[in-house]
Amino acid sequence: MQFQFNSDSSVMGTANVAERIENQVRQRLERFEDRLTRLEVHVSDENARKGGADDKNCTIEARPRGGNPIGVTGKASDVDTAARKAATTLAQRLERHFGKSEKHKHDERPDKIIDA
Repeated sequence: MQFQFNSDSSVMGTANVAERIENQVRQRLERFEDRLTRLEVHVSDENARKGGADDKNCTIEARPRGGNPIGVTGKASDVDTAARKAATTLAQRLERHFGKSEKHKHDERPDKIIDA
């Protein structure tokens, strides 16, 4: 699974921040890793250096194999918490997404198997 990290100029996009968030997101979504082709994480600060409650955003877009992208956003006062919130929400959405596809997967009924 490919991982891409993006940040705006007001959020420190150092390797340390990117590495921390990547580890956090990968850990939370590891059970889906073989079903995803790519994760894109975007971190931003709504009001730059002014500060304020819940002004950090983390948007995560997951791309399931053969499916449409699924995106979520988490907001918090720091980027790590915003990333944790977004990853938790995404895990729930992926659980529903993959759960539905598993539920609708049909096995052939034994009486309908045609022998060749």
